[in-house]
Amino acid sequence: MRTDFPASARLHRPSEYASALKGRRIARGALFVVNTPRQASAQTDSARLGLIIPKRFAHKAVTRNTIKRVIREAFRLQRPQLPHQDLVVRLHSKAPDLSLRQLRALVRAEIDSLLHKVR
Repeated sequence: MRTDFPASARLHRPSEYASALKGRRIARGALFVVNTPRQASAQTDSARLGLIIPKRFAHKAVTRNTIKRVIREAFRLQRPQLPHQDLVVRLHSKAPDLSLRQLRALVRAEIDSLLHKVR
């Protein structure tokens, strides 16, 4: 079983993000919301991920990049168990001022629980 993260596992077009954001909310946590399109797209043969980490909620680039890395890694490991649909993970509240190690642990715990709800 391969657990890589190829380009086919990512959302690329703004229209793909827009359809997921207009769709339904699957899970919500303290920091993140997971959305998916109402209609499953016929072209997806596995789960695909899109990330929205706005600057207004995570001011420092190092914080935004750390959050993205942790989410991608969690998705990459859980991708075979996820349903074949597009998922958009959006940061909806201000990231806490923690050390990067503590932030990684917090984000990983929340993303693992949200992806588990998606299954």
